[in-house]
Amino acid sequence: MDKTRLGTTDVMVSPVCLGCMGFGEPGHGQHEWTLDYAQTKPIIQRALEAGINFFDTAPVYSDGDSEAFIGRALKELGAKRKDVVLATKFYPKPVENEQTTLAYIESCLDASLARLQTDYVDLYILHMWDYNTPIEETLEALDSLVKAKKIRHIGISNAYAWQVAMANTIAKERGLTPFVSIQGHYNLIFREEEREMIPCANFFGMVITPYSSLAGGRLARKKTVDTKRKELDSYARFKYDKTEEEDRKIIDEVEKIAGELCVSMASVSLAWLMAKGAVPIAGATKPEQIEAMKAAMCLQLNEAQMECLDANYIPHALVGVMAQNKPGSSPFSRKDADLKHLEKQ
Repeated sequence: MDKTRLGTTDVMVSPVCLGCMGFGEPGHGQHEWTLDYAQTKPIIQRALEAGINFFDTAPVYSDGDSEAFIGRALKELGAKRKDVVLATKFYPKPVENEQTTLAYIESCLDASLARLQTDYVDLYILHMWDYNTPIEETLEALDSLVKAKKIRHIGISNAYAWQVAMANTIAKERGLTPFVSIQGHYNLIFREEEREMIPCANFFGMVITPYSSLAGGRLARKKTVDTKRKELDSYARFKYDKTEEEDRKIIDEVEKIAGELCVSMASVSLAWLMAKGAVPIAGATKPEQIEAMKAAMCLQLNEAQMECLDANYIPHALVGVMAQNKPGSSPFSRKDADLKHLEKQ
């Protein structure tokens, strides 16, 4: 499987990243539809066999279970550390936390490293913009951890284009490590990143690694198909139910093209993102779902198919974390325990 470069770095990744939010003891954390370790390991094994070497996780996913499961599985499966690319994240520092920014971020990182059973991460991501800590402090702290070889590269998630541009300009001016990736909400039925974020990322040579690539399964299955996640994922319903009627035309087009090509809807939806220059993050709750990712990495949509998929999109209001974490309504005056409901990507 051909690899693609992670932005302007020397890190080579599979064209699709395995999103690991679904790994964790059910009910341990914010989701009840997650998979225990016995169910998780075969999915990671199938991903490795399919040529997927890029794994995205976060401490908030099942309160650390996701990271722990990945670290354990990679070790038991005999995966060589140099052959996998691990991305994890950290939350902004709560206002009541009296640690220095460096001490706080390093403590978060050390906990993730322990769970992942590694001494470095390839990509360390600020999970959402921090309105309480000057970005200079965050960049200086991350730069120190890059120099300490605990982090190879840094990324950011859930931010505005002006914030990313400001951060990377400051990093360049001060000789600090810049953000090399942006992980935002982007898929066929939510394309607001195309307005400013993607041009911004292109300007700075950043890679787009979208979350919710399959819109909580809406772009991967027929409407009549029921799943445990569809039943229990109230946050995905919150993000997509209001625009269900408008989005249906696009989803129907995905189903039509998938039928014509004899591939899954998920493969078409991921191939569309790859054609847009992204490295999409896609989750799996069954080993066989990895096959759709593998097929997507080999699928090239033609111009007519891309036009059909693009045609029916209409502007959408911001939803999820970006709608909640913004100037004037920052959630970070609350305690850590109150923040977890915000990150249910």
